[in-house]
Amino acid sequence: MSVPAHIPAAAVARAGRLATVRPARLSTLWAVVAALCLAGAALVGVLVGPVGLAPGPVIRELASHLPWLGIHSGLGARESAIVWELRVPRVVLGALVGGMLSLAGATYQGVFRNPLADPYLLGSGAGAGLGATLAIVYGHGASLGGVNLVPAAAFLGAAGGVGCSWLLGRTSGGAGERSIVALALAGVAVMSFLTAVQTFVQQRQSQTLQEVYSWILGRLHTAGWADVKLVLPYVAVCSVVILVCRRRLDVLRLGDDEAHSLGVEVGRTRLLLVVAATLGTAAVVAVSGLIGFVGLVVPHAVRLAFGASYRVVLPLSLVFGGAFMVLADVLSRELLAPAELPIGVVTAFIGAPFFGLILHRAVRRSR
Repeated sequence: MSVPAHIPAAAVARAGRLATVRPARLSTLWAVVAALCLAGAALVGVLVGPVGLAPGPVIRELASHLPWLGIHSGLGARESAIVWELRVPRVVLGALVGGMLSLAGATYQGVFRNPLADPYLLGSGAGAGLGATLAIVYGHGASLGGVNLVPAAAFLGAAGGVGCSWLLGRTSGGAGERSIVALALAGVAVMSFLTAVQTFVQQRQSQTLQEVYSWILGRLHTAGWADVKLVLPYVAVCSVVILVCRRRLDVLRLGDDEAHSLGVEVGRTRLLLVVAATLGTAAVVAVSGLIGFVGLVVPHAVRLAFGASYRVVLPLSLVFGGAFMVLADVLSRELLAPAELPIGVVTAFIGAPFFGLILHRAVRRSR
């Protein structure tokens, strides 16, 4: 098979050498460890709450819904409703939000070949913040056709922000590495502009500042399964798309020329991954607000513990991200009980020192 003339010979040679190297696979042991961590975090999230419920009856209540066991928990209707309509939906929502943010962050880091990339790099966070602010300030918590305006406006704002960044980056950038840099810089420009508009709106309507900041700092307030049903389809579809492309993401981190010589359609693959990560991020941010550091810290922790191959990093980031978010939500509920600390503050307290440690290690290695 002939090699296209526009591909450098050195890139072809390097790709040929790298093609013989099989990236690490996700071992059964690692998958089991990740699943146990998520299950343990979920159990802690269900057991802990402002209403004191003994662990034994709660565990039996959970087991009573498993087929063929025939277990009776002994909880009354009120306690059972607390478990199944308040605690379990909140834990499931936290796992979905954390898993999607971590998976999107790992995807962005692979697409842009930048370890500092996070799910908000292209303006999804700023767009969601502006959309939610407009809905809170001018919509006053109203609904349209039974749909709450705040999550809908946040979702549209997040998708619109990334769309603007993509269009700006594609029209002002070149090919290969230059297109990646142009796209990242376009994201910074769009993010700054949308944040400025949001700040202007907030200053004009200062009476809504507390409600706006409450949303921006993140929360997992949910009663019932409505929010879970809202985000689950987006998270499921986007996660499947990203995980199916995990091998191509391993090839993309070698460089555009090498990936192209190995048969990867670089432009289409990058667009598909960005769209999937963006839609998933927009969906979870719409119901949780802006929760930072999850999509940055969890993928880095997975790489440190299990290796750099995206065949390992992506699925483990999804699972460990969910566990991390559930435990962070438990801390947000318990640290200032009966008051509740915004979950974004908790993730920042944990994530910022961890990120500083990663940066320190990276600097020491480069010397």
